Amino acid sequence: QVELVESGGGSVQAGGSLRLTCTASFHIFNNYCINWVRQAPGAEREGLAAIESNGDAMYADSVKGRFTISRDDAESSIHLQMNNLKLEDTAMYYCAAEATCGAGMDYWGRGTQVTVSS
Repeated sequence: QVELVESGGGSVQAGGSLRLTCTASFHIFNNYCINWVRQAPGAEREGLAAIESNGDAMYADSVKGRFTISRDDAESSIHLQMNNLKLEDTAMYYCAAEATCGAGMDYWGRGTQVTVSS
């Protein structure tokens, strides 16, 4: 059973916007803290944003004010709205879930590529 599936990646010019979607299984959507994590070539994974099942959200300083994480209860989806994209936002973006925010990821999606060009 596939627990997390990402979509919405693509190519965009600097300053543009993209919205990523993570579709989660019912159990994960309703019981886990769901994160967006990215990894650029040659770089370590970077946690970007997380949202708890009650809707409380938290952000890394690097994306605060530009990225917004949200829940769509009707679609069991978690969105990451990314605005004012920069060249350094180019990476593979992953959805991941952990039982409690900060506990460590239990599930990972396969990722969706975001490429920002000048």
